[in-house]
Amino acid sequence: MKETTLETSHGRIAVRETEGGGTPILLIHGNSSSGAIFANQMAGPLGRRHRILAPDLPGHGASGDALDPVRSYSMPGYADAMTEVLKLSGIDRAIVFGWSLGGHIGLEMISRYPGLLALMITGTPPVSAAEVSLGFRPSPHMNLAGKEHFTAEDVEAYARSTCGEPFEPVLRDIVARTDGRARRLMFESFAAGRGDDQSAIVATSKVPLAVVNGADEPFVNTDFVAKVRYANLWEGRCHLIENSGHAPFWDKPAEFDAIFERFVGDFAEA
Repeated sequence: MKETTLETSHGRIAVRETEGGGTPILLIHGNSSSGAIFANQMAGPLGRRHRILAPDLPGHGASGDALDPVRSYSMPGYADAMTEVLKLSGIDRAIVFGWSLGGHIGLEMISRYPGLLALMITGTPPVSAAEVSLGFRPSPHMNLAGKEHFTAEDVEAYARSTCGEPFEPVLRDIVARTDGRARRLMFESFAAGRGDDQSAIVATSKVPLAVVNGADEPFVNTDFVAKVRYANLWEGRCHLIENSGHAPFWDKPAEFDAIFERFVGDFAEA
């Protein structure tokens, strides 16, 4: 795996990249996380076969803080940044996986990145602004997700709640590094109605969409997600991974990777 830095219109973006030569795959992490969260997938068989990119969003991980926070710290802003990463990397066609906020970013990319071959989302209810209370479960985590200034206790709680087990200290460091403005501004932008209606996106887009969640998802109402109207739902159903929470690629990597590899195999180009 190699690590590079791209100078974008949103600021400096750090990118982890595998050496595989197959169809590129973009992995987009969640709020107050980083691309390091996908270590299992990048080190596995898919990373050896495909060119997997796992950038750190602006204001996260090893990336710089956004040059223009109001522009970048929103779902549309992040989607624009990730589209720019692909273009600067010379990638005009790719499969995308998005986790939590990353899934919302992936949905926003559908209208911005014509080369999107297929999209998988996890921990991401595709909601309109009016459906937020239906798609998400009430929890202390949701209050933290938009809080700018974290105490040490906030960092610990957020790091442990988002990924579950196994807990590693690096998760705490990743949360602590995040530019707190990214949380606040992203939620303010969403509340103001910036971005596409994501329930309408999945109801009309012909881009193949896979929906995979942990059966014990603590923040997303998976019953609601299963009832959403989809125009092109992969395998005709939403997938649930047993004994898994908000981050199945982390807490149940073998089970998640089996689904992800099948998905990639269906849409990878020769």
